[in-house]
Amino acid sequence: MKPSPDLLAPDNHALVLIDFEGQMAFATKSIALSELRTNTAIVAGASKIFNVATIVTTVAEESFSGPVFPEIEEFYPQATSGYIDRTSMNTWEDEAAYKAITGTGKKKIVLAGLWTGVCIVGPALSAISEGYEVYAITDACGDVSTEAHERAVQRMVHAGVKPVTSVQYLLELQRDWARQETYVAVTDLMKKHGGAYGIGIQYAHHMLAH
Repeated sequence: MKPSPDLLAPDNHALVLIDFEGQMAFATKSIALSELRTNTAIVAGASKIFNVATIVTTVAEESFSGPVFPEIEEFYPQATSGYIDRTSMNTWEDEAAYKAITGTGKKKIVLAGLWTGVCIVGPALSAISEGYEVYAITDACGDVSTEAHERAVQRMVHAGVKPVTSVQYLLELQRDWARQETYVAVTDLMKKHGGAYGIGIQYAHHMLAH
């Protein structure tokens, strides 16, 4: 009854949230911005609930790209979360970001951010070349076109990156509904950001109460 070591667990990976900023979002066309924000909230909320080692990094925040999405600020306020601002498009090539990610001691790295073809492909391929196991939350990524996003995902998968989705990420961390210590937080997160699934949870809780 041992779970696969390929599964993500709260303590076996680091999450890197990359360039969820206004300027990057304005040109994103492969996913609706409203959907991207929802998925970002699920990912950030999941990592917070399960105390995942999480790094938030930005690019040229003050001079070009602007502040991070409110959905990240909600769970990881800039004042207390130590965002790492870069000039490099590849997070892996920034010394501070590299040290923060590798310093977690986790051999699994989960990536999400903008844009898929540049800011996710770069660290994904770089981390794999150093022996890390890399996952990309593909519906919490976006690019300037559907073509750009899909080719980036294909390129990463060919290189060994494992694609997952935002709800899959959350539920893989929860894994068992008998884990009461996180049950309420997870279902509350989904009620707020989980679309039809969240409405279903709200409905079920209401009906069970009666």
